[in-house]
Amino acid sequence: MSLQDFLQEFMNPPNAYQGLTVERVLLSLIVTFVITLFIFFMYRKTFSGVLYTRNFNVGLVLTGLVVNLVVLPISSNIALSLGMVGALSIVRFRTAIKDPSDIVFTFWAIAVGIINGAGLYMIAIVGTPVIAVFLFVLSRANFRSNDPYLLVVNYSSEAEEAVQKAVPKHKLRSRTVNPSGVELILEVRMKAKEAPQVDELMKIKGVSNAALVSYNADVA
Repeated sequence: MSLQDFLQEFMNPPNAYQGLTVERVLLSLIVTFVITLFIFFMYRKTFSGVLYTRNFNVGLVLTGLVVNLVVLPISSNIALSLGMVGALSIVRFRTAIKDPSDIVFTFWAIAVGIINGAGLYMIAIVGTPVIAVFLFVLSRANFRSNDPYLLVVNYSSEAEEAVQKAVPKHKLRSRTVNPSGVELILEVRMKAKEAPQVDELMKIKGVSNAALVSYNADVA
């Protein structure tokens, strides 16, 4: 295949149910790999959860490539496409995804695999950076003035009233009582620069420990 033929196939995607060639398969896989690799770096750059999982991020790249391989034969043979749909309908995945953004990235990788498998490379190449810009802007935008935190306080029973007054605005997440005292876990909202105010709890008689932990929806 000459450079001119390559560019012609790239700019003008093949029609549905067109026969597969080695060049078309390699082109589709390479373009999918490059775009999903870009998604890989976007996920790592914009991740805001508690624990970054590299295996999940690598799985995004592999998901795009596998979906691409599935769509390629479907787009080249109508009889095979019907059989493939029937075979895939019995597949069930039970892995729980806690962070909603992970679902978005997974769907993004799948969409890229489908689009490139159908030969519509230009849509994936143009659409992916546009989505990335929107995602980056939204990940950096701060729509709330206060951030959520988990406040963990250990104190004796006689300090109960003083602790409640020291933290007026909170949501109770957990309360554990044992012979040595009480452990209270509260959800509080404050700005990062206000975090040193927690030190004031240690001045209350009966408080043995106070810890402020960055709160995320998948930690409770």
